[in-house]
Amino acid sequence: MSHPEIGLRVRTGAFDTNVHDLGQGAPALFIHGSGPGVSAWANWRLALPVLAQTRRAIAPDMAGFGYTERPPGIAYTMDTWVQQAIDLLDALDVERADVVGNSFGGALSLALAIRAPHRVRRLVLMGSVGVPFAITPGLDAVWGYTPSFENMRRIMDVFAHDRALVTDELAQLRYEASIQPGFQESFGAMFPAPRQRWVDAMASPEAAIRALPHETLVIHGREDQVIPLATSLTLADWIPNSQLHVFGRCGHWTQIEHGARFARLVGDFLAEAD
Repeated sequence: MSHPEIGLRVRTGAFDTNVHDLGQGAPALFIHGSGPGVSAWANWRLALPVLAQTRRAIAPDMAGFGYTERPPGIAYTMDTWVQQAIDLLDALDVERADVVGNSFGGALSLALAIRAPHRVRRLVLMGSVGVPFAITPGLDAVWGYTPSFENMRRIMDVFAHDRALVTDELAQLRYEASIQPGFQESFGAMFPAPRQRWVDAMASPEAAIRALPHETLVIHGREDQVIPLATSLTLADWIPNSQLHVFGRCGHWTQIEHGARFARLVGDFLAEAD
C-alpha cells in the first residue's frame, strides 16, 4: 500500500530528503512547521493539490522531521536546514523558487531569503517564527511533547480554533506518526527546555529583515495560541514590500482551517509574479 506521506528520495548533501514534487510551472517550495510527528504531506496535504494545478509545488520533510534520512550526529540548526533547502533546489535544478513557510518553516524561509536572496522569488510567511517573542505556553507544550494519544490530543486542541477539526481519528494518526522509529528521538533532541532559546535561535536580525527586497505575503490566524499574532505584525512592519492577511476564527493551522481561502490567497499572490 502506498503511504501518502512518502514521496521521492532526493540526495541533499550527506543525506536523502523525502520530497513531494507535484505539478508544472513556476516552482514553489513549501516548508512545514515543527509539530510532533509532522511531515510535509501532513502540513500541506490540502494546499498542494490545489496549488500544483498552476505551478510546480515542492514540499520536503526537513532534516529531523518526517521521512527524511536522519544521519547520526546531524546538528538540527538553521544552518543545516537552510543548506538542505539550497541543496534540494540544486538537486531539482531549480534556480529560483517562491518560498512558502509555515511557523518554524517561516523562520527557515526568512533565513533562506536573507542568506540566498537570488534563490527566492516571492515569500509567504504563515504563522511564522523568525522575530523575537516570548515563547507561548502553546509552543512550549508543542515542543515539549512526549508521546501519548492524550498529549497529542491536547496539543491539537491548541493548534486549531475550531475543535471540530480535531477528531480523535486525526489525533490517533498524528500520535502514530510521532512514534515511528527515530521520530521522537530527533524531535526530543531538537527543542529541549528551556525552550525560549530555540525561539531566539530562529530569529533573523532585524536589519536583515528590513533589507529584504522580496515581495512578501504575511498570513496569521487571529486566535493562534502557538505563535502570537504580534510576530506577523512585526514582520509586516519590518519587511518593506509586504502585505498582511489575518484570518479571524482561526488558530495556528491557517492552511487547514481556511484551506480553500488559503490556497486562493497564496495562488493569487504568487501568480502576480508569473
